[in-house]
Amino acid sequence: MPHFSIEYSANLEARVDMAALCDHLRLAAIETGLFPMAGIRVRAFKAEHVSIADGNPEHAFLDLSIRLREGREQQAKEAATQHIFEALKALLAPAMAKHSIALSIEMRDIDASLSPKTGSIRDHLKKDA
Repeated sequence: MPHFSIEYSANLEARVDMAALCDHLRLAAIETGLFPMAGIRVRAFKAEHVSIADGNPEHAFLDLSIRLREGREQQAKEAATQHIFEALKALLAPAMAKHSIALSIEMRDIDASLSPKTGSIRDHLKKDA
């Protein structure tokens, strides 16, 4: 059940297709082989009010937080983090070449005993997926 939460400055919407970015991250997560497809959740939240670096309103940021159930090997998590970060950098490269954008990512474990889950997504997935 990896949760991908993107927080970004509002001015990034004029520079990046956020829906496409969410789908791009979903696909990159699947490519890692570390996350079960049925558990992947990607969401994006716009920060309307920000103050970045020297206060120039042209600056933008995107921060990706990945939360996942504990128990995966550190090396596998590091490889997945790097793969997802590279996919994100590649998608944002055209915007970053033209605009001042800070990009960050963090992956962290969730204590399973403190995070109960249930759902029916797996019951509704296409059989060939």
